[in-house]
Amino acid sequence: MLTFIGLGLFDEYDISLKGLEAVRESDLVYVEFYTSCLMGTNLDKMEKLYGKKLSLLSREDVEQQPDWLLEAKDKKVSFLTGGDTMVSTTHVDLRLRAEKLGIETRLIHGASISSAVSGLTGLQNYRFGKSASIPHPYESRRGTRVISETPYDIVKQNTEIGLHTLIFLDIDKEKGYMTVNTALELLLEVEEKRGEGLINGAPAVGIARAGSEKPVVKADYADKLKDFDFGKPLHILVIPGKLHFLEAEALVKLAGGPIGFMEEAD
Repeated sequence: MLTFIGLGLFDEYDISLKGLEAVRESDLVYVEFYTSCLMGTNLDKMEKLYGKKLSLLSREDVEQQPDWLLEAKDKKVSFLTGGDTMVSTTHVDLRLRAEKLGIETRLIHGASISSAVSGLTGLQNYRFGKSASIPHPYESRRGTRVISETPYDIVKQNTEIGLHTLIFLDIDKEKGYMTVNTALELLLEVEEKRGEGLINGAPAVGIARAGSEKPVVKADYADKLKDFDFGKPLHILVIPGKLHFLEAEALVKLAGGPIGFMEEAD
């Protein structure tokens, strides 16, 4: 049996009681923190609360060489991830691999940033379109700096039909955790290159440390929000589409947005 368990948003206490019980009943427990991670804890604290030894998996262990899956044929194995357990396509692929090997799988869900964003900002979940991910820029073989324009395209598509865009920010072993500030700078750089006016001067919302006792939620116009200090990671960004008047009021009163948001809303 292979049990996929979502750990929630911030620390070791976010795991559900059902998830905790499954961990304690497991013979082996694996965890990966490259798709997301819990910034309010560490492996030692998790092991102390869960009462189990945790084996940390690398990206290669999960995506390329998941040989550890075979242990679930005759043992109870748990696989732990930040957030909800099936948000990442990597985890869906891993589940399919297990099923092909004849391994029974089970899901125990955890709090997801996708739903937490709506609660923290007041933006309605049914008004979100396709989400996007912003990777760190990289250097091409010719030595030029390359910025992915795909996130900008997704924001543009959503905005044209009035939908909000949830933007996940890169976690890189070498380059670190991307901030809301860097993400906005990259989007604005793409915009300037294209000569468009989609994001500059438009509403944007940044969130830091969702799930903690004091998360930061700040709304402003994008060109101003890029200078706001959100503090430590993890960060996530939202580019709203057309705001309903209740959403605009929430961004003003709950996220410190400018009163102009309410004047521009439906």
